[in-house]
Amino acid sequence: MRAAAAILITLLLAGCAGNETPVQQPSMYTDMAVPGSKLDVQAAAVMISQYRQNNGLGTVVIDPDLTRLAESQSNAMAAANKMDHDVRAPLARRLAAGGYPATVAVENISAGYHTLAEAFSGWRDSPPHRANMLKNGVTKLGIAASYAPGTKYKVFWTMILASTEPR
Repeated sequence: MRAAAAILITLLLAGCAGNETPVQQPSMYTDMAVPGSKLDVQAAAVMISQYRQNNGLGTVVIDPDLTRLAESQSNAMAAANKMDHDVRAPLARRLAAGGYPATVAVENISAGYHTLAEAFSGWRDSPPHRANMLKNGVTKLGIAASYAPGTKYKVFWTMILASTEPR
């Protein structure tokens, strides 16, 4: 009887073991140096907003036009295999050409970081990039990562923070 009960309990426990849901990794750790990877722009906005709030500033919201402009910049850097703010044109000219009415705008670029968490940490640890993330008055965000497998860096990042509010 005890042996039968032990076998039954073992079988029941074994059946439960197969029902575990695997833990999913946070999107900020998604490897962008993999074909088909997609940047979680919402996670980026939350990360930047929390960082800004921790430093006494307001949050930022995703702006589709800034995101498109960030994608264009990241793609241009990837195509040129060069990390450069002015690879196509300076930020102010790119914003104007894109019809974006920014009253204030800053841009962080980087290359070689494979995840959003790495890019954020690199920016946070660089005084000029940190200052951009903590720019007073910005309310909108556009961010992009472009994968370029045949390049030195593999992943090119652009983040634009801006406001369209009158100064």
